[in-house]
Amino acid sequence: MRVLMLAWEFPPRSVGGLSRHVFELSRALVAGGYEVEVLTCGGNKMVGREVMDGIGVWRVDPYPGAKERDFIDWVQRLNFALLEKGAAITNRYGKFDIIHAHDWLVTFAARALKYIYTTPLLATIHATEFGRNNGLHTDEQRQISDIEWWLTYEAWQVICCSRYMLEELQHVFRLPPDKLTVIPNGIRIEVAEEEGPPLPENLYDPLARLIFYVGRLVPEKGVQVMLEAAPAIISRFSRARFVIAGTGPFEEYLKTRTREMGLTDKVIFTGYIDERTKNELYRSASVAVFPSLYEPFGIVALEAMVIGTPLVVSSCGGLDEIVDHEVEGLKIYPGDAGSLADQVCRLLEDEQWAASLAERAYAKALKKYSWEKIAEKTSEVYREIVLSPENREWQQNAAKEEVMEKVTLEHREGQEEVPYFV
Repeated sequence: MRVLMLAWEFPPRSVGGLSRHVFELSRALVAGGYEVEVLTCGGNKMVGREVMDGIGVWRVDPYPGAKERDFIDWVQRLNFALLEKGAAITNRYGKFDIIHAHDWLVTFAARALKYIYTTPLLATIHATEFGRNNGLHTDEQRQISDIEWWLTYEAWQVICCSRYMLEELQHVFRLPPDKLTVIPNGIRIEVAEEEGPPLPENLYDPLARLIFYVGRLVPEKGVQVMLEAAPAIISRFSRARFVIAGTGPFEEYLKTRTREMGLTDKVIFTGYIDERTKNELYRSASVAVFPSLYEPFGIVALEAMVIGTPLVVSSCGGLDEIVDHEVEGLKIYPGDAGSLADQVCRLLEDEQWAASLAERAYAKALKKYSWEKIAEKTSEVYREIVLSPENREWQQNAAKEEVMEKVTLEHREGQEEVPYFV
């Protein structure tokens, strides 16, 4: 089966978890015998065409436009380029069996390719604008939400990563249950086993109790809650230090808040870090904390689990489904700094118990969240769509219409041209 995967980010471009998800899913599908071509955004001197672990990768630059235009304008210009390249690939190498679109940013191109080539469309929704903002408050947010709905409407099936997201999609977009499938994110165990470079001197302190966060710096990730909890943790563990890795629009606010609280000697902002450095920080950390206020899944929790870092997570969204409280980690009330401080201190006080939780977390990740299992479930959805009688009927009807249009055109071309007078 030939799959055309559309995603606005793909390694080395990595803004959130979507990039890693698309790469690992594509990689596992290729290992299972699928032919996968990924169509994505380029720029920053990235290679336009390459093969990564068997995945054909095509990168395009958005059509040029005024820099002062808004984000949605940029997305539309990206889709023009994606559509152009997708059509060129299909015309040259043949039709795909299925188009798999990830999130709203590729909706226009995915929908156009669906109808141009009569190819069924599958969508994975990783998050919604409604959920990210706890409602829709601006015209831009409402426009993005409308495009998200359009993608789910045009898709044959919609995959989401947790039961929480399934309920959200039913609530926000009124999707019928039989159109939704829950397939979680996965984790590749081998990545966790790769050794990284030595940590910089400002991060390496064998006597410190490192509390580690990694992810996008946006309000819904709840990093501000961890900062508010920091004084209570430091009062009980004076050598506690907080490492915050990642970038995002909330970064300056978090740094300002750190200075206001007098925590500049206790909180380190690393900015963007590569995978190996991230793994070394997980290994060095006493606790990994993910205090999200909104979290469709929470792949960072799986990263900590396969490396063996004790976990404290919010009891919200996908995180609530991944971690069982006091079994594989500890949970906090979302947005509650006191709850976060208490649970972190419990793990710091009893390292042996913390290690036992981490061991059970590792076993769970190994058993339930391997990418091979995720790819197998995804391929079942592919086969269900491609082999369905409804899809075959749609394609047959489209083929008949194409033949009729060709016959009509040939007939018209064979007729003598009659002058037309106004």
